[in-house]
Amino acid sequence: MTALPLILTVFVACAVEAVEALTIVLAAGLTREWRSTFQGMAAALVVLAAIVAVLGPTITLLPLTALRLVVGALLAIFGLQWLRKAILRATGYKSLHDEAGAYLREVAAASSCKGVLLEGLEVVFIVITFGASQHNVGAAVIGAAAAVLVVAVTGIVVRAPLARVPENALKFAVGVMLTSFGIFWGAEGAGVSWPGHDAALLVLVPVVALVSLGYTVLLRRPRAARPASAPASEEVTSS
Repeated sequence: MTALPLILTVFVACAVEAVEALTIVLAAGLTREWRSTFQGMAAALVVLAAIVAVLGPTITLLPLTALRLVVGALLAIFGLQWLRKAILRATGYKSLHDEAGAYLREVAAASSCKGVLLEGLEVVFIVITFGASQHNVGAAVIGAAAAVLVVAVTGIVVRAPLARVPENALKFAVGVMLTSFGIFWGAEGAGVSWPGHDAALLVLVPVVALVSLGYTVLLRRPRAARPASAPASEEVTSS
């Protein structure tokens, strides 16, 4: 493989990982707060840089499947929490602003840190694997750097339009994305081989979204049918 095909191959592979990390960072930042999100992302980058500096090429020997299983489970937990609250708000069972600020900051930082760390490790794996196999790590680094740069610029461009989306709609989308990524990574860590690999997310995300919308409709119907004179004490609450 010559330098140009190697650069393009690594570019495409790393772009997929970078987009997944960007999705989590944008989701956490837009629905929680940017400061804690960037702190989580920075922490992940520092840890990633330390791992690369210490282990170098031996990083490919790390048990990535175990990491995917743990990170996937944690993201699925966060995602389901966000999705549950977004559904309850959409159906009127929960007020729009009822969480403690400290909890929101912790969730944003934790989610962005885990997502960036896992995807960053996968980018490093790609660079080392492709670069070493073709005896041209430099070209692989160029492809990876270009992919990360393009995705980062795209994130900066789309952040403002996304910020105008209603808050609860964004939280619903965040829950869908984090739950989908959590299922995807957790299943991979458990040994599942997804058809089409990362392309399976194109099916998984809509399925999770449709199921969530279905629950929203089901919860909204009983509430709409409730008599206007129903006592307030009968309202469903959630912590």
